Amino acid sequence: MQSLQVTNKFSAEMALAQELAREAGTIISNSLQIGREKTWKEDHTPVTEIDKQINQLVIDKIYERFPDHSILAEEGSDLSRSKEYIWVCDPIDGTFPFMHGIPISTFALALVKNGQPLLGVIYDPFTQRLFSAQLGLGTYLNGVRIHTSNANTLSDASIGVIFWQGNMHIFTPLLEKLVNQGAKIFNLVSIAYMDVLVATGDFAGVIFPGTSPHDSASAKIIIEEAGGIYSSLTGEVDRFDQKVHGHIASANQEIHAQILSLLR
Repeated sequence: MQSLQVTNKFSAEMALAQELAREAGTIISNSLQIGREKTWKEDHTPVTEIDKQINQLVIDKIYERFPDHSILAEEGSDLSRSKEYIWVCDPIDGTFPFMHGIPISTFALALVKNGQPLLGVIYDPFTQRLFSAQLGLGTYLNGVRIHTSNANTLSDASIGVIFWQGNMHIFTPLLEKLVNQGAKIFNLVSIAYMDVLVATGDFAGVIFPGTSPHDSASAKIIIEEAGGIYSSLTGEVDRFDQKVHGHIASANQEIHAQILSLLR
């Protein structure tokens, strides 16, 4: 019986994603400073000139290598080209700590085909941790394969949670339930960083209500290729070329079921 061989059909795309991650990371790490001017968008989320600079870098490099692909990025998009292949980018995930001079931020980029990620990278420029995954090929941290935790209970499990005023009515009782289950609650302000900690086995789960695909696309494939479970807040599978419905990232099916039960 012949074994199935998974081939790397998107090696050029992955090479570009990793190249962009390192270039963006250099800009982020070199630009970290105390006393930066605080600027806010109309939706009251933070933005800096560095977010915009990296966003443009991503657009320029992708159009140079893959001129037919579209781009969906936090600080500027172009969806007029391919409807099949779309790059989804968050130039700085964790702009809030970045603008305060706190080194907890990442660069996140995914290539999505027909709404589902084919590959993704998340890069911590301050420790040079490059997380990468391709469909069917596993998840790697600086070239070493990683896997999610086999924990099967929320007791003493680390759970990342980010929420804000508009959904406190859901998340305030949820936090009480998690604590009563013995979970340890974290908020690193960078959702992508907490998601990759699920992939490494350090976190058992992450719960996030955000609706922007750039907050989720790269994390989905990184977590799933590491053995984890990834879904919307209601347990459904979203498309990542449009608005999403929050996400639950879990180490395994047992943890995912427990978190989903608490949310319900």
